[in-house]
Amino acid sequence: MHKNESAENYLEAILMLSKEQLEVRSIDVVNELGFKKSSVSVAMKKLRESGEIEMGPDGHITLTDSGLAIAEKILERHELISSWLERLGVDPETAVEDACGIEHVISAESFEAVKKYILAHQD
Repeated sequence: MHKNESAENYLEAILMLSKEQLEVRSIDVVNELGFKKSSVSVAMKKLRESGEIEMGPDGHITLTDSGLAIAEKILERHELISSWLERLGVDPETAVEDACGIEHVISAESFEAVKKYILAHQD
């Protein structure tokens, strides 16, 4: 299930957008991530070919089961790590930026240990 960081970012963005609006298109991803249309187009093609997304004739992007699993994993990591860093006193903007890096490189074992610790020590 491991994807590269770029693919994980795209899948996470699609998931976040799908929670905010009924339909997600490539232009929404462009606006969310601030990337060039051409870069997003190439990424969407790769995600389609690897089976993480489906794209309808109208351009509507849907996460497949495997794409959704990856996106949910990354989003959970992002939200948990950024909120934990904020509780430790890190500026919210810095916490979000740092979580974006950490969420892709932390092992499943380490994340589960951190998650268990955080949940056991919530205020």
